[in-house]
Amino acid sequence: MKDTDEAAVGKLKSIEKYVTTSGIPQPALLKMAKLGAVVDDWMKVADVQISAVQCWTSLEENLGVVPCTVMSMMSDSLLSSACEVDVCGVLGMHALQLASGSPSALLDWNNNYGTDSNKAVCFHCSNLPKHFFKEVQMDFQAIIAGTVGKENTFGTCVGRVKSGPMTFARFSTDDFAGKIRGYVGGGRFTDDPLETFGGAGVVEILNMQKLLRYICENGFEHHVAANFSTVTPMIYEAATNYLGWEMYKHGA
Repeated sequence: MKDTDEAAVGKLKSIEKYVTTSGIPQPALLKMAKLGAVVDDWMKVADVQISAVQCWTSLEENLGVVPCTVMSMMSDSLLSSACEVDVCGVLGMHALQLASGSPSALLDWNNNYGTDSNKAVCFHCSNLPKHFFKEVQMDFQAIIAGTVGKENTFGTCVGRVKSGPMTFARFSTDDFAGKIRGYVGGGRFTDDPLETFGGAGVVEILNMQKLLRYICENGFEHHVAANFSTVTPMIYEAATNYLGWEMYKHGA
């Protein structure tokens, strides 16, 4: 694709309108724009509404850019996009988005938050949709910059997650039993102080230690889909009544 291609130029304008790009090299922005234009076109042709992307390190090594902003824009437009090829993760994002009508994100269950057993840090490095942030700007991907070079990692969306109600969900395949199972529940993002990189927020969930015990004992992944909503009953009903999946509803 040429630098002057209409699709690339249009996508570049959309990126610069979507997020603050101060300090980001123009060649990197153009690579993102081309990548985004190609993905947009492919999804329309293939009639695809959600995606799970191998976000590292092939794209950085071969294209020289991270896809985070492109993915953030898709999720913000209700075309949920999950990182690290997490297909089950994007199913959770999509379910939450369908139930709420608002964008979803994929997060890591990360660190404890201080000594509060009901609070934790949720984080990604990040492709969170703009809808999730208080303020957001583009930066480089700090985790893998030391491996592939900072110049190949521009394009992350960095900022603090805003406060508000939260519904979380995770679906996963049970390969031994040949079925899909999951969990769902509610909590809230808080305004507690947090100093870190990427896209991060503090979550508060009642009886969180019980939830974490369930996640660990049942072998669920560290990823969880999240949404600014209170749609736990809808997700639980859809997954159990209509799909026949085994679900744990936290707080029930």
